Amino acid sequence: MEPAPDSFPELTRAEEQVMLVLWQRGPSFAKEVRAALPAAPPLAYTTVSTIIRVLAQKGFVGHEAFGRTHRYRPLVAQDAYREFLLGKLLGTYFGGSMGNLLGFHIRTAGLDAGQLGQLVGQAYQQLAPAPPEAPVDAR
Repeated sequence: MEPAPDSFPELTRAEEQVMLVLWQRGPSFAKEVRAALPAAPPLAYTTVSTIIRVLAQKGFVGHEAFGRTHRYRPLVAQDAYREFLLGKLLGTYFGGSMGNLLGFHIRTAGLDAGQLGQLVGQAYQQLAPAPPEAPVDAR
């Protein structure tokens, strides 16, 4: 069972990168996670394995054994962690106010009314349900 969003331990940058790979790819072996990481220079396999073990201890990752190797899967949904991070950001830097956050972004990005309208339109698109996928023609 997933912990409440306000009770997640914070992730390090390296842990976040591994989680982003797992959220994008789904269940993966450590070598697949390592190959998908954007790190330059690439992290050693043992480093990636250690990061994954720490994520498992924090309750973010589960695994399925295949002989001596494991396939890892996220136990925490990406949206749940996003909610936690946004709540922390709002509470720490913006007095818990989404309006303060948006005002800050509008001011620092120098958005004009047209750009603000586009931003609101993009936000509303995120709320709309995704259209059903077209069936694949199996000819």
